[in-house]
Amino acid sequence: MFGSLAEGDTLVRGFLRSADCISTMDCFRKMGVGIEEGEDGEGEYLLIHGKGLHGLAKPGEDLYCGNSGTTARLISGILAGQVFESVLTGDESLSKRPMKRIIEPLSSLGASIRSGKGDGRLPLIIEKGELHGGSIKIRVASAQVKSAVLLSGLYAEGETSVREPALSRNHTELMLKAFGADLTPGTKEDPLCSIRPGNTLMGLNINVPGDISSAAYFMGAALLVPGSEVCLRNVGINPTRDGILRVFKEMGGDIEIENERYESGEKTADIIVRYTPSLKGVHIGGDIIPALIDEIPLIAVVAAAAEGETVISDAGELKVKESDRISLTAENLNAMGGRVTKKEDGMVIEGGSDLHHAVIDPGKDHRIAMSFSVAALASKDVKPVEIRDPACVGISYPEFYRDLDRLQA
Repeated sequence: MFGSLAEGDTLVRGFLRSADCISTMDCFRKMGVGIEEGEDGEGEYLLIHGKGLHGLAKPGEDLYCGNSGTTARLISGILAGQVFESVLTGDESLSKRPMKRIIEPLSSLGASIRSGKGDGRLPLIIEKGELHGGSIKIRVASAQVKSAVLLSGLYAEGETSVREPALSRNHTELMLKAFGADLTPGTKEDPLCSIRPGNTLMGLNINVPGDISSAAYFMGAALLVPGSEVCLRNVGINPTRDGILRVFKEMGGDIEIENERYESGEKTADIIVRYTPSLKGVHIGGDIIPALIDEIPLIAVVAAAAEGETVISDAGELKVKESDRISLTAENLNAMGGRVTKKEDGMVIEGGSDLHHAVIDPGKDHRIAMSFSVAALASKDVKPVEIRDPACVGISYPEFYRDLDRLQA
């Protein structure tokens, strides 16, 4: 997205050819952005020929976001500043997800954006508006909502600011600043971020670190499978995303962090995880939730094998992800012999369970499928666990099962 809005070329290495990323590329190609995929002596790369902030062209068809909530919500902030009309659509799952959370703040800043069906969901119709600066306060910490507002601020008259109840993922702020935006990021102590228009974004060379949300499944598997030791190299450990590390360490997990460094403004490291037979239950809630919201189904799986009770609170956002992750996690874990009680904003997991065979329905949710693949490895049942529709992992990690198979001795 940012490379498309920049002047000059942006070279990306470490690009993940997942369905969500491909959906984003397709949207910008439909708006006239040239994006090349190639390979050289250093490996595969993506080359984006930027059009500048005002160089996007009116798409000749709807912009299809697939299953990607990140695509739909972030691109809305960009489209709000264009002079042409556009329509955002998505697949069946994305079309059920709430978009009012971006419609309302963007509209308050002068955007012309509405739900085509009038129900606060896709399709979204975005027309030319008159964007102005302002201060937005969001009730639930959300990097997607924050990013949509900040991106609209690139086109607004005056300063645009966003205040969150707790600091959510800050990849947008770090990268926008690197591209040259006039932006003041929020902090843990003061989660207020602001952006001012006027600066030209300039193309960059970017090395994408390993995604900690994807790496988390191998961490969980290593903690649970006897004899395991896994080294995950060059993983992003941004402090707004490292909640999974903090929780696994609090549970007693044998985890080491080595070779800490910075790649393209993001903190990265190598993570070594070893089998830990004496994990313990923990209480999880409050400000740490935004830093691990996508990893909660996996945490529940690991907690089922730990000693004692794990309580997860303040995670109501899980109900409006690609699926209702609270319900699916509880139902599937209980089917495997776990003891999980759903709460309105989380769940309670009684540890010490011997997981066994079950047929897992991930509800077409990639994170549920990957989490219960880890649960399958922890099962002591000779009968294997069956996961329906395993191809759904392609949304974020197409090579997940290949990589998991490589690690099994």
